[in-house]
Amino acid sequence: MFKKVFLLNLLFIGLTACISTKSTIQNIDNNAIKPAVKDGAFQLKEYADSKKYAYNQDYPINIGVIQEKSEEQYLGYFFNGITGPKGEKVTYEKVETCCPFPTKYNKIGGGLLSIYEVKWEGQNKPVRLYFNIYERGKIMCPVGFKIKDFQNKQ
Repeated sequence: MFKKVFLLNLLFIGLTACISTKSTIQNIDNNAIKPAVKDGAFQLKEYADSKKYAYNQDYPINIGVIQEKSEEQYLGYFFNGITGPKGEKVTYEKVETCCPFPTKYNKIGGGLLSIYEVKWEGQNKPVRLYFNIYERGKIMCPVGFKIKDFQNKQ
């Protein structure tokens, strides 16, 4: 029993020691409202005006505040709401996590960004987008993608 408690405490110390005391995330907006979901997709209304949005760890897509077990569902809503630059269907895969930061929305006091690799037909090289499930922010379509047109759905 003592060994188990010791190992759990060691794990907790190890995880929290890696968390920066100050967040470098620049686009957190606690008043942001998530887009409506229709047909399993976010109904995005706005394009990002910065090439950093989603492509830079300091400007992730802040899709939170959600529980970790809901990440796949909410990222599905996001990716179902966008297309490649010419309307291509996108595919995506979580490839890693990075960039520890402090947050009050996690029991251990810190979170990690999720990095997703995104592909579409005719693309030369997959792109990587950063997501934050622990904080809120305006959810927009990143530069290089298009908002899916649900009006002309066949």
